[in-house]
Amino acid sequence: MLILRSLLFQVAFYLIMAIILAVTLPFFFFLPHRAAIAVVKFWTASSMWALRVFAGTKIEIRGAENLPKGGGLIAPKHQSAFETMALFHLLDDPTYVMKRQLMWIPLFGWYTWKAGMIPVDRAGGSKALRKLAADSKEAVEHGRQVILFPEGTRRTAGSPPDYKFGIIHLYRELKVPVVPIAMNSGLYWPRQSFLRFPGTIVIDVLEPIPAGLDSKTFLATLINVLEPATDKLLIEAAEGPNPPPLPPETVSRINTLQASESL
Repeated sequence: MLILRSLLFQVAFYLIMAIILAVTLPFFFFLPHRAAIAVVKFWTASSMWALRVFAGTKIEIRGAENLPKGGGLIAPKHQSAFETMALFHLLDDPTYVMKRQLMWIPLFGWYTWKAGMIPVDRAGGSKALRKLAADSKEAVEHGRQVILFPEGTRRTAGSPPDYKFGIIHLYRELKVPVVPIAMNSGLYWPRQSFLRFPGTIVIDVLEPIPAGLDSKTFLATLINVLEPATDKLLIEAAEGPNPPPLPPETVSRINTLQASESL
């Protein structure tokens, strides 16, 4: 049943994408910005609907009141492809920081370019960081919410934190609060896996970290807020009535947490 439901979701996911592309391609690139964003939001919302209906994976949002109404900087955990879609329709005018190679993919890259995503050259050094800051500052000034995954790439749920300099750089340059978002998506939509597990993905929007901290204090605060909140969600899922299969990294992390509590 799990394989069948996962297969049905995959079919629905790509069918939805194909229909939206077929219908909107003739005029999408002539749309004003807000209309283009609305098309992408419809796609992401439809994909989340398919996830619930076919895979049995529900979504619970906590702390939605902490999401910025205008320009802001969002720092979510990145465990799967799920959050690259699920966060989009929760925000008013979001833009993801994404590696520039993704913008070269036919159709997908063109649509993300039109929707105003921010490409970054990971091998570009200081020049790439300056451009990232300039593009992000322009987005925030236009009331957009910049989404940057602090660890840069997807990591298995429970993996040790590996925060990159990019989030520090944007925090320092944009001078706006940072909204951390914890989640347990990697347990239900695991990276590099065809399977989608039934249950509830929790998106926990945490209180903003205020602007103006020095870089060292900011990074320590982000880690000390985001990691425990993520750990809590992993334990909650593992101890729930219908827990998903846990990757070795998750099991190891939970065992470490439980051992420290018993001391």
